[in-house]
Amino acid sequence: MTTMLVRSATLPLAKQCCITRAASLSATTTVAKASVTTLASASASTTDDEINAPNNGRTFSSRPLPQMVSRMNNIYHERNAIVKSTKVPRPTAMIPEVLNGQSKQPKVKNQLKERKVVKFVVPVETKEEEEEHVSSHFSYAGNAQLPITSELKIVLPGEDAPSGIWPVFRMMDESGNFRQKDTARHTNTPKILPAKDDLSELQSALLSQHPHFAEHFRSCSLLQRAPRDYPDTRSSNTLLRAHRQMIRLRKMDTILHNAQRQGRISFYMTHHGEEAIHTGSASALGADDHVFAQYREAGVLMWRGFTLEQFCNQCFSNDLDLGRGRQMPVHYGCRALRYQTVSSPLGTQITQAVGAAYKFKLEKKVNPEGDASISIVYFGDGAASTVDFHSACNFAATLKVPMIFFCRNNGFAISTPVEDQYAGDGIISRAPGYGMAGIRVDGNDVFAVHAAVAEARKLALESSAPVMIEAMTYRQGHHSTSDDSSRYRDTDEVQYAADVTDPILRFERFLKHFGWTDENDVASIEDEERVAVLRAMEAAEARPKPSLETMFE
Repeated sequence: MTTMLVRSATLPLAKQCCITRAASLSATTTVAKASVTTLASASASTTDDEINAPNNGRTFSSRPLPQMVSRMNNIYHERNAIVKSTKVPRPTAMIPEVLNGQSKQPKVKNQLKERKVVKFVVPVETKEEEEEHVSSHFSYAGNAQLPITSELKIVLPGEDAPSGIWPVFRMMDESGNFRQKDTARHTNTPKILPAKDDLSELQSALLSQHPHFAEHFRSCSLLQRAPRDYPDTRSSNTLLRAHRQMIRLRKMDTILHNAQRQGRISFYMTHHGEEAIHTGSASALGADDHVFAQYREAGVLMWRGFTLEQFCNQCFSNDLDLGRGRQMPVHYGCRALRYQTVSSPLGTQITQAVGAAYKFKLEKKVNPEGDASISIVYFGDGAASTVDFHSACNFAATLKVPMIFFCRNNGFAISTPVEDQYAGDGIISRAPGYGMAGIRVDGNDVFAVHAAVAEARKLALESSAPVMIEAMTYRQGHHSTSDDSSRYRDTDEVQYAADVTDPILRFERFLKHFGWTDENDVASIEDEERVAVLRAMEAAEARPKPSLETMFE
């Protein structure tokens, strides 16, 4: 390096700087390669405690590579992802704290200045027959207040769109209690406690307490036993399987995310805060419906039967990976489960889903007595800004194909907040312009998501036309392991999302109200799923890579 600098003495200053920088990078690369070798030898014997060990506040660059657990790992440990930023509020779906009869709402400030986060109150469980405070608005990105409705209303083409802001359909509040009618006084009713594990008794109890949701409760597959035991839970109880799978997905996310931080896999994306979207929508689909996912819908594939071993095999790109190592981690696909392989470029799956739905329409014309299927495409609010989204919506509406456009509006397109993404009322307001039916739903309410998707699927099949669903939620985690969300959002808003609007907590509060679970049950499930993920990961890591002969298979 000294020789390079001496020889550059006669060069212009700009070239000297370039040579010096190149020499510095070369030296750094040598050190990094040595550290990677050390990491590879140490990672195979890493324990669960090491995977979840905190980093004691040290920054990513201030410790040896074998001990690299970035500062994101601290805030990403287990249930919460706590971060800090200077941006305006993101979607939080919280109940404003009421002082002197007036609610304190966040104030919009310059995005380049530090902001003060508004305080919110976690909904408290009240005694039976006491009045309960229920929020009538859904606080969202850019301080938008979205009205909440208890009526499932899919706006059809030709009908008047909602005046003002589209309402958010919700069945269950953050407290775990089901809402009354929009015009009714919201109170807690005496609970009828059904026998644990008796879905028919639970369904009857819900029907008696909330008759305005009767149609949804009767048709809700989450409240119906499966004809045979599920292989992953060895039980036919669909509702408890939904709860366990949401926990399983979060445990898998936590462990594999931290495994990436240790260099054991190359990439990962978590689903923290969006689990109700996966479970609620997947449980409302038919087994023959085709799924076109983006990259944050692993829970949909899990519900269809993809095992922890298969997830880990794909992330470690071993010889049992269905894609034979051809894809990045989390780019899952399974032909048997009708889950099309994930593609990194945004929006490509949207037009593909339209083509598949058009095929289903043509097949139905040839064989009217055959089984009817739809395609469902998942995408984020950012992907709705792509050309593929516009083309797909236009083709789907004009060709009248049976499909569902499912938008996960989690507040961010990587680091771009929604107020920098669009000026209109979210994504759902675009549906009437395409001549498409649509509904907006609370993406943290597993029952509301299930009801909306079930109704949309029914409408898509009966009318052979597309339906758009916008699920309002919040991305608690970083966009991916390549992202540090502390650079563009605030610690407090993520903490509130984890404490107040978290879909798993809401589901567990509901189960606790009816005596179907308690803290000990939840802790036991979490331990069982954590161990199951660790075993699957260790087994996948120990397997060899695909042979070269499989490259052209």
